[in-house]
Amino acid sequence: CCRLERSPVYYSIMIPNVSWTRMYFVERFLGEGTFGKVAKCTNLSTNEEVAIKIIKNGFNKTAKDEIKALTEISKLDAHKYSLVKFVEWFHYNSHVCIVFEMLDQSLFDFMKDRSSHPLFLHEIRAIAWQLLISLKGLKSINLVHCDIKLDNIMLVNQVSEPFRVKLIDFGLASKTTDIQMGTRLQNICFRAPEVILGLPLDERLDMWTVGYVLALLYTGFYILPRDSEFNIIRAMVEMHGMPDNEFVWKLDTPEQQSKKTGEQVKDKLDCWSFDNLKDVYYKQTKIKEVEQLIDLLKRMLEVDPNKRISPNDALRHPFFNLEKKTPKISKPQKPAAVEVHQQPAAKEVPNVPQGPAANPQETSSNKNKKSLVQQQKLLHLNA
Repeated sequence: CCRLERSPVYYSIMIPNVSWTRMYFVERFLGEGTFGKVAKCTNLSTNEEVAIKIIKNGFNKTAKDEIKALTEISKLDAHKYSLVKFVEWFHYNSHVCIVFEMLDQSLFDFMKDRSSHPLFLHEIRAIAWQLLISLKGLKSINLVHCDIKLDNIMLVNQVSEPFRVKLIDFGLASKTTDIQMGTRLQNICFRAPEVILGLPLDERLDMWTVGYVLALLYTGFYILPRDSEFNIIRAMVEMHGMPDNEFVWKLDTPEQQSKKTGEQVKDKLDCWSFDNLKDVYYKQTKIKEVEQLIDLLKRMLEVDPNKRISPNDALRHPFFNLEKKTPKISKPQKPAAVEVHQQPAAKEVPNVPQGPAANPQETSSNKNKKSLVQQQKLLHLNA
């Protein structure tokens, strides 16, 4: 595991071909995932707050792949394309450490803080526009994120820039030409049909997951089952109708599935249709906008990737013609995003996303930092 438990402490990183020493003060740990931990740190040279991802031992290949993807992304304007800004990387005690700009909280934590209440249409529109711009940028460099979900979409600063978001975590990202057919990608909740069916994969699987994220923000719940891939595909067919012949041969019958798993398959699923989704939004005066959003979701969640809408076409969809696309930057009247954006819950809220609560904010005074400087030794590391 990551041996950085004695936080806070100073770390000095010696960068080759750079004449000064960079030092990061570890403020606190923000969270832990499969591949490592993320720490909130301060760059002592610039006093800038950053997030440092500390990769666990044994995941060096994963770290190498992520750095490779981030190097490609660095060719793009991170602000313009709503992508996290990659600062640098270094080694510490055999751990690969990747430095990013500091952001606010994930959409997962944001939705949990508001009890999974759906967002307003103008808020969904702002997020949708930015994520589609992200997909457009990634497509231009032939990169597929492969793991888009609420956890990997960060609010930049919900107080000063409401609903400005950025896409993070490129640990599973891959060049379009490098994705092998049959690769198991994505969280099951957001898994695209072509991944489930073992079909050829490309950047269109990211469009599926963005569509599913938007559906979740609109409804406040997962619109597809999460218990098995078989039931996910069945629900997709219920929503869209039977796909074309090239997909049909991949679909098991309930009898075939029961024989494979040894478990009884339900004769009928309780699932949503796109028409049902129109009734979710509480404000019926917005019905035209709701219908346009549902139409966009239907095109983004097309089962056949060959028929799925592209980022460019999605950005031209009528849903974005109703008002300004970019999020409003004016400061909310109340500081807490949950208070500012509360609204009545949907009529039915099954499958509410569950997860850990957001970490409480912590601070360290300059006085404490000075005291630590005197007590602790600076560690000089070779990158």
